[in-house]
Amino acid sequence: MEHGTHRTDHGHDAHQGPHAGHGPRGGGRANWATAAQATLHCLTGCAIGEVLGMVIGTALGWGNAPTMVLAIVLAFFFGYALTLRGVVGAGVDLRTAVRVALAADTVSIAVMELIDNGVIALWPGAMDAHLSDLTFWVTLAVALVAAFVVTTPVNKWMIGRGKGHAVVHHYHH
Repeated sequence: MEHGTHRTDHGHDAHQGPHAGHGPRGGGRANWATAAQATLHCLTGCAIGEVLGMVIGTALGWGNAPTMVLAIVLAFFFGYALTLRGVVGAGVDLRTAVRVALAADTVSIAVMELIDNGVIALWPGAMDAHLSDLTFWVTLAVALVAAFVVTTPVNKWMIGRGKGHAVVHHYHH
């Protein structure tokens, strides 16, 4: 089968990588590797936004609340942007790509942000740490790892029901 052609038996594209077996709307069994890959995809965008927001807010001397809000906004922005890049790159119009990104990533990013910001908020001294403090970077790293660990089963559950990142699989080549 040529690259980019679609199978008719399940509606999946010809790519048989870790996403095979999960149609854009169909359920099915999601494996842990697929869930981990989807979570890493979201985590990449979240981490870029989270780190950038915290660095900007901290460097500008902003308080905790505005810095955290900026970090969360940027985490969603970059999380969606990475998905948009791939979907638009597959030839989908921007309006449809935005809908796909929102459907694919909203719950995953929201869970990640809840967990990683929760860890940062609860970690003693983390909210007052500066960029030059080891506490800032250790807490951020632990928070992102915790977000990955908690979000992976959420993504596995959603993919298995044809939701979340499963919506993007139709557009992978």
